[in-house]
Amino acid sequence: MQRKEFLKSLGAGAAFAITFPCLGSCSKDNGENGNIVEEPTNVDFTVDLSSAEASNLATNGGFILKNLVVIARNLEGELVAASQVCSHEGYDEVRFVNQNGGIFYCDVHGSQFAQNGNNLNPGSGRATRPLKVYQTSLDGDILRVFE
Repeated sequence: MQRKEFLKSLGAGAAFAITFPCLGSCSKDNGENGNIVEEPTNVDFTVDLSSAEASNLATNGGFILKNLVVIARNLEGELVAASQVCSHEGYDEVRFVNQNGGIFYCDVHGSQFAQNGNNLNPGSGRATRPLKVYQTSLDGDILRVFE
């Protein structure tokens, strides 16, 4: 092997050795911050508010996760529902948090959404699309979440 060929192969090998570890940690789904999933479609299910499953919805600011949907009792006591799947990169990490009057928040990259789904941090390199919000209706203790 000539010197020039050796240096070329060494350069390519060194570049690979340096970038390979980053490829694994820079991938979208490395298992540390939730999973990348598809946004739920044809959402239509019920939650019995008197059940143990829904106990967190008894207080304002509480939320539960069901069928990739975040269901929350907002700070005014109303029941709201949105996709658990962030519109930024599809992580299933959206939660309801008691800040700024109650917002949906994805802690993977810090995307924030109003209760109507509007993006609260446009131009920040985070989510550019709104978060999917679902309709809710209450009949006694049965909450229906649907599109």
